[in-house]
Amino acid sequence: MIDVLNLALPFFGLIFLGMACGRFARIPDAGLAWMDFFVIYVALPALFYRVLSQTPAAELTQVSFILATTLATFAAFVVTFGLALALERGRLRVATIVGLAGAYGNVGYMGPGLAVSALGAGAAAPVALIFCFDTLLVFSLAPFLMTLAGRGSGHSRLATAGLVMRRILLHPFIVASALGVASAAVGFQPPVALDRLLQFLQNAAAPCALFALGVTVACRPVDAVTVEMPVAIAVKLLVHPVIVLVLLWLLGPFAETWVHTAVLLAALPTALSVFVLARQYDTFVAETSSLVMYGIVASVFTVTGVLWLIKSGRLPLLG
Repeated sequence: MIDVLNLALPFFGLIFLGMACGRFARIPDAGLAWMDFFVIYVALPALFYRVLSQTPAAELTQVSFILATTLATFAAFVVTFGLALALERGRLRVATIVGLAGAYGNVGYMGPGLAVSALGAGAAAPVALIFCFDTLLVFSLAPFLMTLAGRGSGHSRLATAGLVMRRILLHPFIVASALGVASAAVGFQPPVALDRLLQFLQNAAAPCALFALGVTVACRPVDAVTVEMPVAIAVKLLVHPVIVLVLLWLLGPFAETWVHTAVLLAALPTALSVFVLARQYDTFVAETSSLVMYGIVASVFTVTGVLWLIKSGRLPLLG
């Protein structure tokens, strides 16, 4: 158990260090802009590219794995969305944000560093696949349902669909992943100097991302508590990993590392991207900020528990 704590706590320590700095340092919120740019457009894309380019191409074409993990995320969304719709008496916009909070984990900021540190380099390929297809799902669902609610961005549905596709296809994580897969397919090896630069950036990705996450959460209000909050947190941290495990069993078999990676990523707390979507659509903004904050706190225990199950060999692989 000490080994698991030694693995998990530094990651959460970086988040809470960022929270502490965000609370006590008198630095304007705008000061995060360059850090966010570095993480999103430079460091994490370098991580995804370098790892995927060094992964055998055959590992990147497991359609059944992609189907299982994406269906699991969609199922978690449907469960949370349905409960929120009942609690909110049909308020589609709020139910959409709550549904995303119960389904979309922090697979971009927390996922790569934690999974690779816990499970080894073999976890990088499933992390990238899960991130890519979960992102496609979430950033397709949100504008579609907000438009369906009748008070979207004001664009036509065709224009909205085009905007969604551009945002997805041009997302730096997606572009870097596609380039990594292409490099693996043709056997491209970057020059030594460029590869070392990418390695430096890869090593910086997780610490910078987690610290920035903590600061960003600390700068948001956390005093709005609603009945939907524990529902979304429980589905995200407890139900989603179970759904993933069952679907991987039904559509498998898969390598043990891939199963462990998928379950670990499903157990991560709600992504900060959900707060960004809430702010974009001016829906459930303060409540979503609180949900992200309390989800991170609760995940200290649940993610550590999942890591313990994995490391101790007690995670059931369901045959």
